[in-house]
Amino acid sequence: MTDTPGWASPGSAPSDGQESGTSGPADAAARPDPAPPADSSGEQPQSPGVKWSKEQPAPGQWSAPTGAPAPGQAPPPPAGTGWGGQPPTGHGPGGYGPGGYGTPGYGGPGSYGAPGYGPGGYGAWGAGWGGPPPAAKPGVIPLRPLGVGEILDGTVSTMRTHWRTVLGITLAVAVFSQIIVILMQRLVVDSTTSSQVLSDPNATAEEVGRAMGDTMLGSGAVFIVSLVSTVIATALLTTVTSRAVLGKPVTTAEAWRDARPQVLKLFGLVFLLMVICLGVIALGTLPGVLVATTGSPVGGIVLAVAGGLAACVPALWLAVRFSLASPALMLEKQGIGKSMSRSAKLIRGSWWRVFGIQLLAGLIAGIVSAIIAIPFLALAVAFGGGGMTSMLNGPPHIGWAYLIITGIGAVIGSTLTFPITAGVTVLLYIDLRIRREALDLDLARAAGVQGHGADAPASGS
Repeated sequence: MTDTPGWASPGSAPSDGQESGTSGPADAAARPDPAPPADSSGEQPQSPGVKWSKEQPAPGQWSAPTGAPAPGQAPPPPAGTGWGGQPPTGHGPGGYGPGGYGTPGYGGPGSYGAPGYGPGGYGAWGAGWGGPPPAAKPGVIPLRPLGVGEILDGTVSTMRTHWRTVLGITLAVAVFSQIIVILMQRLVVDSTTSSQVLSDPNATAEEVGRAMGDTMLGSGAVFIVSLVSTVIATALLTTVTSRAVLGKPVTTAEAWRDARPQVLKLFGLVFLLMVICLGVIALGTLPGVLVATTGSPVGGIVLAVAGGLAACVPALWLAVRFSLASPALMLEKQGIGKSMSRSAKLIRGSWWRVFGIQLLAGLIAGIVSAIIAIPFLALAVAFGGGGMTSMLNGPPHIGWAYLIITGIGAVIGSTLTFPITAGVTVLLYIDLRIRREALDLDLARAAGVQGHGADAPASGS
């Protein structure tokens, strides 16, 4: 760099016995070379020349030559551009901001930076040095903290990449649960009679009470069957998603073999969380129930409804706080209490983010389920419920055709929604562990990614 014609770094001392402003070959040809002073070896100069001036500028005050360059000498770079110009000081225009070191600054157009340390130069990651290396991605997600879109994309990628295993698990669970629900609704619970009694304004209180009891019994049975199927599907899909993160295939038999020791604990965990949430809501409605039983039914009902709605807030908070206990139990092989503690620890400080992502996943699953269920419901009413006219006059007739057609729609909807809810929960758990515990290093080593040893730097949080 220092041999560039006309170049001198600001604040540098002369070198090689040259005078200020006499660094180019044209100047050497224009006048005789000056005689260098004798060095410590005692050698004499080879030829006489112009003697050095006795008054020299102090070291550190040499400056670049000014004026027009000699013939054959390259002109010096303009001030403020290139490596030779003195950059302006200060911030903002002409300083470190726009117009200073950023654009054009060091490395103006035609120099190394093009246009400089700012946009397009060394300071623009991806344009100059190429930016930081991308995160390893052995499976369906990159091994770094995830965004909302990456969590949803990882869920869909798991369904697409391992569709045989995912489809086999969800379809088997959905078909099994729907067969039980259809048999119970047709053979055990008389849903048609209950619906007709509840819609009859002339029904007696005894008939209404019996119909409500049958309806609650049927709804409870359906809820239990759905809960069991959801737990089994979640247990199996958790294993599939964790393997998909590592880029490793897994069969249904392997997923069941890995999840089987924890299935009973998962049932206990889900039951405990349900009891906690329902217990909080029951406590909120208890004052209203007591008021209603002591002589003020209307006021008691109003108070019970208001208390129940208010109690939904802490119940929701607890549900989200312990929502990652399921993947913690399945993947860490923990007990119920430790899994709940792990979930609370991971979600601390990220409650709203976890709530928002799970709410979004629930909305997506609900929309998909509704899009599939509504056409099948219309077909069931048209072919098995007495037609659309009978539906307008009252509840449809619930026969075998009606139950089978709506059951097919429910099976298809569950087959698509089970992987969404389970996958988002597992990837949220992995994302929070990457952010808080650098799990990405362990996952990279488990996946066999090169360059992720014990001395690898931890990911940023």
